[in-house]
Amino acid sequence: MEIPYDYIVVGAGSSGSVLAERLSSDGLSRVLLVEEGGPANWLSRMPKGYGKLLSDPLFAHFYPTSRPLEARGPSETWVRGRMAGGSSAINGMVWIRGAQEDYDSLAAAGNAGWDWNVMRRCLKALENHHLGASEDRGADGPLPIHTNPDRTRLADAFIAAGSEAGLAIKDDQNGPVQEGIGYAQWNIDLHGRRVSAARAFLEPARGRANLSLRHGIQVRRVLFEERRAVGIAATQNGQPVEFRANRAVILCTGAIITPKLLQLSGIGDSALLARHGLQVVQHSPLVGKRMHEHLGLPLSFRLRHWQDSDNRQYSRTRLLRNVLHYALRGRGPMARGAAEAIAFVRALPGSNRPDTQLMFNPFSLGEAKDGISFEDEPGMQCYSYILRPESQGYVEIVSADPSAKPRVDPNYLATERDRTTSVAATRFIRRILEQPQLAGLVVGETARTAWAQSDDEILQLYDRYGHSGYHAVGTAAMGPSEQDVVDDRLRVRGIEGLRIADCSVFPQIPSGNTNAPAMALGWRAAEILREDAVV
Repeated sequence: MEIPYDYIVVGAGSSGSVLAERLSSDGLSRVLLVEEGGPANWLSRMPKGYGKLLSDPLFAHFYPTSRPLEARGPSETWVRGRMAGGSSAINGMVWIRGAQEDYDSLAAAGNAGWDWNVMRRCLKALENHHLGASEDRGADGPLPIHTNPDRTRLADAFIAAGSEAGLAIKDDQNGPVQEGIGYAQWNIDLHGRRVSAARAFLEPARGRANLSLRHGIQVRRVLFEERRAVGIAATQNGQPVEFRANRAVILCTGAIITPKLLQLSGIGDSALLARHGLQVVQHSPLVGKRMHEHLGLPLSFRLRHWQDSDNRQYSRTRLLRNVLHYALRGRGPMARGAAEAIAFVRALPGSNRPDTQLMFNPFSLGEAKDGISFEDEPGMQCYSYILRPESQGYVEIVSADPSAKPRVDPNYLATERDRTTSVAATRFIRRILEQPQLAGLVVGETARTAWAQSDDEILQLYDRYGHSGYHAVGTAAMGPSEQDVVDDRLRVRGIEGLRIADCSVFPQIPSGNTNAPAMALGWRAAEILREDAVV
């Protein structure tokens, strides 16, 4: 048995990497960070390398979702990162913070210390923004943020068409007003390399004697003495291992695995735990419940000219040429994030702020049994998802075996508002693509989706072609009620010494992509742990 650490952080992803670095920055606190995967793969540095990593079980976890016959939405498998940096090492690198209203609403619901003024400070502390410091942007942080530098006539026309459709053109996607359209911002450095949470936070801290990063650790459960978390039980290379913590165990394993670990540890709905023969440590019926996730729908459009489409850039000799160009200059298609331009829109009449996010890319995907396939003709794609869905899914264990994958039911489009807004989002894309600015470049929507015109037909598209945004939250949500899984200090209710610091604690998805909010959450969690001086 090793000498106990002060803190054990479980999961070296977006929030865990930040949290471990911050906790160990005092040079005194002994911090153990455990990660099931290995070090980041070299492909992770190349932004478009995620196309390969997303299908490799060495670097990604795969979670099939459950879809009851009466449910809407696709049958799909969710992917999460399995290496240092977690999903920040395989995601699309789109840097969206969420809106001020998201954080102020979180605080107004009874979660003190999570308002916009607090979270803006945490977000700014992360950033080294190319636009420079401002009231809203940070410029001294470890994470470079750059606006897409590859300005093309198609992207320019898409943004101009958005303006014709009534949207303001924005230079900064994370400025004080979220509504509008403009080029995407990415956590990619000037040399075209992805900057994951591990690269930004763990690599600079590698030499700290008080920070230990252990790879290949498969955590099975949290260890308790009475009602206090004192460590974790895990396996490494097939052998059981235990690690102890004097101050706190902090779960940073995300909205799928955090509720699974809680349930395996005896924290969850007592009926579920009893069904699987697990001893109940704390009856917490909302563990794994109240999950929110984005459901995106891509529409493809035929282009008039090959020069505007990347459909031939990711195969055969062109792919080799682009990889070589990237290796030599850090530029080209391989240096780009997952979306090249973004719009935040009010698709639903009567919305008082943006309800939908649109993402543009200069390629179009075809049918593929495995992996990614691009169309044989020039095309582009635009997809949408509603920002703050009402529908709630769940995650739950299916047995007491830690190696068994949990059941994941997204329960997409379960409310009338979600269905109505999703239909409106698709119509908004079509509205932009019909504007005069794109007439000389776009032929029209491809037959795969163009046939769907009525509300019911568009909802059928979501069932056939919809896909997860990989932005799940809420399965261990914070709140002031005794029924909420954690309080606003991230403490698991009914248990001492156990905290959660990942997207599972957000009751609703911050408006947009979740990597930036997850990293800010890690920063805020470190502040809270220091303030509370857990002993």
